[in-house]
Amino acid sequence: MTTGDLQVDTSRATVVDITGEVDAWCREQGGDGLLNVFVPHATAGVALMETGSGSERDLVAALERLLPRDDRYGHAHGSEGHGADHLLPALVSPSLVIPVQGGRMRLGTWQSVVLVDLNRDNPRRTVRLSLLAG
Repeated sequence: MTTGDLQVDTSRATVVDITGEVDAWCREQGGDGLLNVFVPHATAGVALMETGSGSERDLVAALERLLPRDDRYGHAHGSEGHGADHLLPALVSPSLVIPVQGGRMRLGTWQSVVLVDLNRDNPRRTVRLSLLAG
């Protein structure tokens, strides 16, 4: 197994496309296997989705409807609505598994790897990559 970390700044966007960085890391490793993409944060997740077509904005809107940013949450430290941030990983998983062949992720035509982070209190995120060789 080979591992590595990516550092991602989410201060400018709630949904950040990290496909290019993850694919570059896979190319460096080469070979075939299963890639685990994991965020070691209690308030972030990763997803596969189409990007660039407005889907990012739609995802944020859906999450804001499901997780309103107000004072209803028992988890109440940080900025208003921060309790909602801690519920995000129950809806957007903190990990993904992606097949890799010849050092390239085998994604579908419109699939991109995105980091989803509603938490405005901490814009510096780590994405852990682990390639289990096949």
